[in-house]
Amino acid sequence: MQTLDGSGVDSKAHSVNPVVDARHASNTSPPLTQSQAEFWHLVECQGCKELAHSLKMIHDLALYHSDVPFDTAEKSALFDVKVLWEGFEKMGARV
Repeated sequence: MQTLDGSGVDSKAHSVNPVVDARHASNTSPPLTQSQAEFWHLVECQGCKELAHSLKMIHDLALYHSDVPFDTAEKSALFDVKVLWEGFEKMGARV
């Protein structure tokens, strides 16, 4: 038997107890390694906002208050520091 919307009586879309596909229910990621767990603990203890502020200060000191010429490697390292501080800022905003 079909309903007005074309779905059958036994349709899972309108079921009181829809069947849950367990393959999508558990989105497990691999456990942290010991060094990753230690790093995460240090980040939590220090504070994301404080780490972001420190990295931004180091970035700005190196970029704007230094007479050292920058090559590609130095520019790439400064960009990495910027990405890291922005990531810490986002983490601090969620907490």
